[in-house]
Amino acid sequence: MNSTKLVNNSKIKPLVTMKFISGFFALATVIVCQPAVFAFEPAEAIKVKTILKTETSWDGQPLVYPEGQAEITGMMIEIAPGAETGWHSHPVPSFGILLEGELEVTLADGQKKLIKTGEAIAEVVNTVHNGRNVGQGPVKILVFYAGATDVPITVKEQAR
Repeated sequence: MNSTKLVNNSKIKPLVTMKFISGFFALATVIVCQPAVFAFEPAEAIKVKTILKTETSWDGQPLVYPEGQAEITGMMIEIAPGAETGWHSHPVPSFGILLEGELEVTLADGQKKLIKTGEAIAEVVNTVHNGRNVGQGPVKILVFYAGATDVPITVKEQAR
């Protein structure tokens, strides 16, 4: 019998046993502490603020999710002073928060909405619109799209 093989096997068993015991205690800790970990009750060091909760876009239309494999896209969009997005629509729901600047959104029917720094918005879905930076500095908006694989998040439209 090869003594090297015997030595290696005798070293492996304690390591496997130690890994099993460590894994067991890690799992037990998660199970025991689970209510504290997942309860999500804010402690003094953690502050939770809902910035938007809605079933409709800002123009009052109900939000409808596309069919197919879900796909989330997050984008940081920056628009220079005086610049416009161009007329476009979104076939999927999206949520954004304006981090900086002032953005005026105009719908094809002429309805307008001014969004200021710190404001959150559920964008219009399947509604043609244009965004224009009406402030002195750049607009920075963080947007998350709840789309589906192979479904575009933005469709360019003809100028109005």
